[in-house]
Amino acid sequence: MSLFKKALVANRGEIAIRVMRTLREMGIKSAAVYSEADRNSMHLREADEAFCIGPSQAVESYLNIDAVISAARIAGADAIHPGYGFLSENPEFSRACAENKIVFIGPDAQAIDLLGHKSEARKLAMKNSVPVTPGTKDCVKGHSCEAEAEKIGFPVMIKAAAGGGGKGIRIVREKSKLRHEIQMAASEAKAAFGNGEVYLEKYIERPRHVEVQFARDSSGNAVAFPERDCSIQRRHQKLLEESPSTAVNQKLREELENAAIKLADAARYTGVGTVEFLLDAEGNFYFMEVNTRLQVEHPVTEYITRTDLVKEQVLIAAGEKLSISQSRAARFEGHAIEHRINAEDINRNFAPCPGRIDEWILPGGPGVRVDTHIYQGYTMPFYYDSMLAKLIVWAPDRPSAIARASRALEEFRVSGVSTTIDLHKIIVREQEFIEGKVDTGYIERLFSNRELGNKAIR
Repeated sequence: MSLFKKALVANRGEIAIRVMRTLREMGIKSAAVYSEADRNSMHLREADEAFCIGPSQAVESYLNIDAVISAARIAGADAIHPGYGFLSENPEFSRACAENKIVFIGPDAQAIDLLGHKSEARKLAMKNSVPVTPGTKDCVKGHSCEAEAEKIGFPVMIKAAAGGGGKGIRIVREKSKLRHEIQMAASEAKAAFGNGEVYLEKYIERPRHVEVQFARDSSGNAVAFPERDCSIQRRHQKLLEESPSTAVNQKLREELENAAIKLADAARYTGVGTVEFLLDAEGNFYFMEVNTRLQVEHPVTEYITRTDLVKEQVLIAAGEKLSISQSRAARFEGHAIEHRINAEDINRNFAPCPGRIDEWILPGGPGVRVDTHIYQGYTMPFYYDSMLAKLIVWAPDRPSAIARASRALEEFRVSGVSTTIDLHKIIVREQEFIEGKVDTGYIERLFSNRELGNKAIR
């Protein structure tokens, strides 16, 4: 199959721009879609043409499969890149592309069905000897949940079976609260993903969250990249990612990479994806889930391996073989850190703060990359994610990367909306982070520290 002539990017914001840049370098024209709220979005300027696909609400625009497919057909696109979020992990969207003879730049519907449904992915992991946390084999409902939870042992974690991003997750430490929390998690999952199924896992106290990026082509060639550490989170959503992880040695790295390739092979996966793991204090790892799409944090892998992951996605979708070998994918140089800069009020439990951007001054210099769709004078709509930008830094070693991140964060100037920049400034100065001793409870502990108030997060 030859490379595509035109690809429609079925997304918005910084990820749409990120994809379009690679398409342009590959000589592929791009078409953008947008909602009424995004008429002034920068991603429209980056595309060769743009199509309005509906009202501001995502369910009537970016999540409307018929509208996206119609735009692709009108544009004459022979491929669609879904970005992340929205329809990127929707098997029905992948099927709709195939039915309309449009190439979906991602895995086929069968692989998304298998790996995108977390309880089914757990079964596949167990079948292929990939360690999993103790948990229910199938999804649970109110009448059976208590016996299942007691078998696992409290505390347990309730998780949505058909989605991610921290939605549909609850930690339960007492049997008396289990049924109520399952109902709450199921309702949240239904609203977010259209599927209210949930399952139970043993809750591991103070784990690290590490993940392995992989790529697999239609000839069965698969590679796995060095791990990313995504332990710094709020409300189960990532704030900062880095690669490599301070908690992973070479032996463990190879075990994680082998586990990721096992799962990709077992699912006959074609495309780019990520396997997420929990790592306990003893260095044992447990499978969590597979994200069947490009991750928000993919730039840290790109930085340390000098790989364009979007380009690999496009090549794989066009029927080409991977351009890299496992030996090259496993090699890395230096250290990379990504800071997610969100329009949120960190003094009000990270409440979103959309509004007009009055000042927008970006950092620069060696080893600094900013992925964004924001410009001075832009008004952020309140319908979508609160992320303003991703600040990614690279340096030859971790201490140098932290110093570079600290410098870049000081240069980053935003006014008009509240942001998480000040929080990131504090993180890179904290001894726990500097020593690499973080876990998924790090932010909660940081906010409970009485000294934090004296550091004036405002």
